[in-house]
Amino acid sequence: MSDSDAIIHIENLSYQYPGSSRLALRDINLQVRRGELLGIVGPTGAGKTTLCLALNGIVPQFYGGRFFGRAQVAGLDTIETATHVLARHVAMVFEDPETQLVTNSVLDELAFPLENTSIAREEIMRRIPWALQAVRLDGKEAKHPSELSGGEKQRLAIAAALATQPKVLVLDEPTSQLDPVGSQEVFSTVRELNARLGITVVLVSHASEELAEFADRVALLAGGELVAVGPPSRVLADVSLLGRYAIRPPHVATLFGTLAAQGVKLARTPVTLQQASDDLAVMRPRLCIGAFDPRAANHPGTVEQPQAETKTAGARGSRLPSRHVHALSSAPRPLLSAHEASYAYPDGTQALQRVSLDVHAGEYVMICGQNGAGKTTLVKQFLHLLEPTAGEINFDGADVRGMTVSQIAQRIGFVSQNPDNQIFTSSVEGEVAFALHHLGMAPREVEARVEESLAAMGLSAHKKTHPLALPKGDRARVVTAAVLAMHPDILIFDEPTTGQDYAGAMRILDVSRELHRAGKTVIVVTHHLYLMPGFAERAVVMGKGTVLLDAPLRQVYHSSKILRQTSLAPPQIVQFAQRIQAAEGVPLPILTPEELAGCIHVREKGT
Repeated sequence: MSDSDAIIHIENLSYQYPGSSRLALRDINLQVRRGELLGIVGPTGAGKTTLCLALNGIVPQFYGGRFFGRAQVAGLDTIETATHVLARHVAMVFEDPETQLVTNSVLDELAFPLENTSIAREEIMRRIPWALQAVRLDGKEAKHPSELSGGEKQRLAIAAALATQPKVLVLDEPTSQLDPVGSQEVFSTVRELNARLGITVVLVSHASEELAEFADRVALLAGGELVAVGPPSRVLADVSLLGRYAIRPPHVATLFGTLAAQGVKLARTPVTLQQASDDLAVMRPRLCIGAFDPRAANHPGTVEQPQAETKTAGARGSRLPSRHVHALSSAPRPLLSAHEASYAYPDGTQALQRVSLDVHAGEYVMICGQNGAGKTTLVKQFLHLLEPTAGEINFDGADVRGMTVSQIAQRIGFVSQNPDNQIFTSSVEGEVAFALHHLGMAPREVEARVEESLAAMGLSAHKKTHPLALPKGDRARVVTAAVLAMHPDILIFDEPTTGQDYAGAMRILDVSRELHRAGKTVIVVTHHLYLMPGFAERAVVMGKGTVLLDAPLRQVYHSSKILRQTSLAPPQIVQFAQRIQAAEGVPLPILTPEELAGCIHVREKGT
C-alpha cells in the first residue's frame, strides 16, 4: 500500500503510560487505506484501546507518558495537531457510553456535536432521524439518556458519532452491550457508511463472526504488539493462532478445524456462514451426516439434570467452602417467583407486563432478550430495588415487599453489569469484608469468610490490592467474592460478560458453574447466547416486557422465530446446523461446534 492510499499511517509506534513499567504499544507499523474497514482483535490488555486513543491524539496529549514513532490520520500528525482539531476528522465511540453522554435528551445528544462543528440546521435535521433509525432509537428523541437501558445508551453514543459522518470512525467494542440483532444492525450500518460515504472504520470487537462478515482486514494485537494483519479469511481462519491468544474463532472455523483433525480434507477453513454452506456442498459427496441425539449428550439444558454435587473444585483450583453448600430443596414451592408482575417507570415506559416466572432451588437459569426487554427491571424487583406496580414478587414463600433490601441482600447476591458500580473500598479484602462488618459479625467470622471467599475466587494473592487496579474480569470476581461471603442462596449475574474478552468471559462463567455445582441457585442475564451452552440448564426468553418462552436451553436455541421476536439470533453454529437440517432432513438440535462435528464423518469407500 502506498502512502497516498493510506488515511492512517502508523510507523514504529510505541507508547508507555505514566507510572507504568511496560510498553502498552510496542513497535506498531500499520497503514489503513481510505474507505477500509479494519477490525482489531486481541485479548484484554493487548493495547487495542490505547491504539484507538492514539488515532485521535488522546494518547499522548491527554494521558502524557512516553510516545515514540509517528501516527498520522487524514494527513494530520496526532502529536502536533490539537485533539479538538483531530475530532473534526476522527470520531470515536468508547466501550462505556456513559463517558460520552452529556446532554438532557436523545435529540440534543445527536445535535450537540453537529452544532459544535457548525453544520447547517437543515442538514442537522436530516442527519438526526437517519442516525436514530440506524440504531433503532427513533421515537425516543425526547427521552433523557439516563432513562435508556445500557444497550440503548451505547446505541445513542454510536448514533451521535455516525451523525458527524467523519473521515475516520473509531469504535472500541461498540456492540458489547447490544443484543445480536442490534449488533448486526450496527455492523451493517457501519459497513454502509464505509461503502456509501467512504468513511474509514477502525473497529475493535470480540465478535469474530461479525468481523468475518464485514471487515476488509483484521489486525491481531497481543501484549502491545501487532501479531498478524490480513483478510478475515486468513486471520480468523487460523484457529491455532487465535487459540494461542485466547480469542474465540467463528463457530464454523472451529467446526471445520475439528473436521480437519478428524481426517476430513479441506480446501480452506471457512469463517462465514455462507462460506461454510458453500464448502459443505462441495464436500457433501465425501461425507456422511448423521442425526444428533440430545439424550446422549452430557450437556445441561437438554433433559432433567442430576442434582448438583456437594463439593467441586473452585476457581483456579480452589474449593468452595463446605458451608456454602446447601441441599437442593425437594419442596414444590419455588425459591424465587414473579406472579403477574408489572412495572411502569415514571415516564410511562411499561417495562414489565404481567410476568410470571418460578425459579427453584439449585437451578441454573439464563434470562435473555433484546435491549429494553425488561430483564434488568425484573432482577431489580427480585432484589426489592423496585416494587411491582401490579402483581407480586415472592422469595422463599414471602412477598419481598415485607423485607428490607438489606435482608434480601443477605440471601440473594447480585453482580451488576458494571462491577465498578459495586466497588468502593481501597483493598480487595476490604471490599469482601465491608458488608460483613456492617452486619455486625464477629471479627473472626469476618476474617474466615473473607479468606474462604477470596480462595474460592482465586484472589488470595490480591487481598491487599486496590480493586480498581485489577483487570475488569478480576474486578467482577472481587464483587462475586464479596457476594459469596454473605452465603446467599441465589446469585444473580446481570450481563457479566459485557466488555470481556473470551477468556475473561469464560472465567466468570466458570465461577458461576462452580457455584451452581456447590448447590447455589444461579441466574445469569445475558444476550450473549454463544457463551451459555455448558452452563445454563434452562432459558427464559423475554421481549417487550413479557416472557415469550421458558424452556430447556436446547429447545430455546432452536426456536428461531421466537428469538427473532426479541432481536436475538441463535449462535452461528446453530444456524449452520439448521441449514443442514433443512437440506438433508436430518435432525440436528446441536448447541456447539463439537456436537455438530460428531455428526459428520468421511464416507467409507463403496458406501
